[in-house]
Amino acid sequence: MSRPSLTIAVAQPRCVSYDIDTNVAAHAAMVGAAAARVVIFPELSLTGYELDAAPVDPSDPRLAPLVAACAATGALALVGAPVAGEHIATLAVDGGGARVAYRKMWLGEVEARRFRPGPAPVVLDVDGWRIGLAICKDTGIVEHAARTCAAGVDVYAASIVDAAAEAHVPDQRASRICATHRVVVAVASFAGATGGGYVETAGRSAIWAPNGSLLARAGTAPGDFVRTTLA
Repeated sequence: MSRPSLTIAVAQPRCVSYDIDTNVAAHAAMVGAAAARVVIFPELSLTGYELDAAPVDPSDPRLAPLVAACAATGALALVGAPVAGEHIATLAVDGGGARVAYRKMWLGEVEARRFRPGPAPVVLDVDGWRIGLAICKDTGIVEHAARTCAAGVDVYAASIVDAAAEAHVPDQRASRICATHRVVVAVASFAGATGGGYVETAGRSAIWAPNGSLLARAGTAPGDFVRTTLA
């Protein structure tokens, strides 16, 4: 049975630390602008990279504008937030609401002072396309891509925060994952200043083809996004 084409976008919204309402509005606007079936956002995009931010409940009414934007466009938004149980997570948001889709498995040293590692890789099915989820340090762990891709994936979708000086790192990791697993790699990278000492983050969100060639690349500014259609 044939599956429809899949348009995916990687987005880097302007983020105000701890301000859920403002950040949800920015996410909703980007979902509308991207006009994609799947829109991937950076790590902790709803709160900023603030490791003391309060957990976000998927049923929080402040998420309603993002749910409405997804309903209007038919999009699935993959957004970053701390969640109960002390996890750094990806929320899957669509027109029906939000849910915790994935919990980060490999934590940074400072993150581990508060958060716990997630239990297992996660692969989502979207219109017959299989999307494996990753958050930041996960992408640098060979085992993570191996276990995720072993479940059968078309797209390895990562949400990250990197300093501007480390902008080359996601490219190196994407190249390795493409070469090893022959999957599309889509990375949503934080842009603009945020917590955790990130005075300047990398931006440059990107999507790579299974052969490692670059399909789309955003700039370094908050508010930028790029998209591509997979057939």
